[in-house]
Amino acid sequence: MQFQLTINFVAIFIVFLGGATSGDSPLTAVQMLWLNLIMDTMAALALATEPPNIALLDQPPYGKTDSIMTAVMFRNIVG
Repeated sequence: MQFQLTINFVAIFIVFLGGATSGDSPLTAVQMLWLNLIMDTMAALALATEPPNIALLDQPPYGKTDSIMTAVMFRNIVG
C-alpha cells in the first residue's frame, strides 16, 4: 500500500504542479494509464514473490476505526 500511495502521490503532484505552472498537464491520460499499469504490475509481483507467513493468521483483525496509514508510512511517502 505504501508503494502504491507513493507512486500515486508523486503522479498527482507532477500533474498538479505542471498544470499550475504552465497551464497544461505534463502527463497525458495515456501516460498516466501506462504509469499505473506498470506500477500495479510491479506491486503485484512484489506481493506474489513474498514467502507465506503463517504467523499472520494469528494476528487479530484491525478495527473499523483504525487508520490505514501510520505516521511512519505517511512520513515515508512524503519523504
